[in-house]
Amino acid sequence: MNFFKNPDWLNQFQYSFATFNEIPADVFESVNIDLDRIQSKSPLVSIVIAAWNEEVNILRCIASLSKLKSTIPFEIIVVNNNSTDQTQKTLDQLHIKSFFEEVQGCGPARQLGQENALGKYILMGDADCLYPDSWLDEMISVLSQPEVVCVYGRYSFISEPGYPRWKLSIFELMKDIIAEFRHVNRPYFNAYGMSMGYLKEYGLKVGFIKINRRGEDGQLCLDLMKYGKIKQVKAKKARTWTGIRTLRLDGSISGALIIRFFKELKRFFYNLHSRLPDNKKS
Repeated sequence: MNFFKNPDWLNQFQYSFATFNEIPADVFESVNIDLDRIQSKSPLVSIVIAAWNEEVNILRCIASLSKLKSTIPFEIIVVNNNSTDQTQKTLDQLHIKSFFEEVQGCGPARQLGQENALGKYILMGDADCLYPDSWLDEMISVLSQPEVVCVYGRYSFISEPGYPRWKLSIFELMKDIIAEFRHVNRPYFNAYGMSMGYLKEYGLKVGFIKINRRGEDGQLCLDLMKYGKIKQVKAKKARTWTGIRTLRLDGSISGALIIRFFKELKRFFYNLHSRLPDNKKS
């Protein structure tokens, strides 16, 4: 974890553009050169991303994925989840597969993505996240282990003025400690679509939530437990980076910490007992 500053590799993706109209053609050309080089027509892994009103963020995200260093064949799929901005125009300029899902919600969007994926394994990502170049290899190294059907990774926040990296690092450390505790009996509480992977075979069997409701990622993880093991990917090289807009909703880092502390306190005894999918209950 970078305690005092954002990692340097993030800088190349911190575009200053505010809208699609501001993105120069040569930026797309540069990203597409990398996309053409790394993607496969016979992928083992499908990276599936749902995007809603992310006309610039999705470019940053795909640009980071275009720098993946892996010998594993993969493809990138983005599902435009009924965006009202120029997200589709951005996708049309990128050499990736894209689909349009009219039904609002990450569940329907991710379902469409997995139905069109060619890979044996699916890695889920979020349109406002940036991915390190070893993310795919680290995730698949755990997901491909015997009896493992689903994995999830850790994440960090990109610091901005008013949200210094050292404060965010302390927040993330506490978050990771809580995740260790929850993983024992309730790993699905740690499974977020920003960094998650599973076997497509079983993902298609259980399916995603078909309504516009949060938690489609954790619900999928819970449903997959009946088919095998859930593993946490702890490698620093797999850590996803995202913006602080969720923290802003809580007003400050301190506010976010207090809200999450009391939320976890309510869950404490609840987390001491496991919940299994219906067909695994005795």
